Amino acid sequence: MENKGNFLAGLAIMVGLVAVAISIPQAVRVLNAASRNVSVRGLCEREVMADKVIWPLQYSIAGDDLTALYKQMEANDAAIRRFLNNGGIENGEITTSAPNVSDVFTQEYGGNNRRFRYVIKSTTTVSTGKVDKVLELMGHQSDLLRSGITLESGWDSRPTFSFESLNDIKPEMIEEATKNARASAQKFADDSGSRLGKIRNANQGYFTIEDRDSNTPQIKKVRVVTNVNYSLSR
Repeated sequence: MENKGNFLAGLAIMVGLVAVAISIPQAVRVLNAASRNVSVRGLCEREVMADKVIWPLQYSIAGDDLTALYKQMEANDAAIRRFLNNGGIENGEITTSAPNVSDVFTQEYGGNNRRFRYVIKSTTTVSTGKVDKVLELMGHQSDLLRSGITLESGWDSRPTFSFESLNDIKPEMIEEATKNARASAQKFADDSGSRLGKIRNANQGYFTIEDRDSNTPQIKKVRVVTNVNYSLSR
């Protein structure tokens, strides 16, 4: 009797194991079906014109008579302002900084070898959204040269162009990037014999703004990449 009970118990265990073995592949298929997805990226790029420019106009003058240098500086600054006004830049968009005055004879290194004792550097800065007018004025700097004003051309005197209307184009760019992402996901689904489902999650990504190239800093390249995860089904 005991042997019969052991046999029945063993038989029940074997039947249970067989049932579990049969159900495992189905569970795996369901699990895989639930986890099937594809992650894609959508890119959108645009070229836009800068809508703001900061342009420092710098020059230096040297001499031994400090009073005469100040008078020359005032005349030069006035000439620069007239030049800008005539080009369509208003006074509210122009700032003239306090001059930087150096007494080269008091410098520790090489001061006595200089030809002139005093050097004055003056900076007039334009900050405006009239990028087109500034570009035009930059092409007529020879007008200042004819007035005896030689503008410096170092890194600290280069114009800085920026694009500040990003919020105006953000929605359209995100929409385009998302469409491009869906097109890529659809292609993947078609190639794999799957059906593209709904968006499971998405990440907008970051917008970047950079110069299109080093020669035209007034033209900006705006770029955004969206990361989208879609579900797939058979």
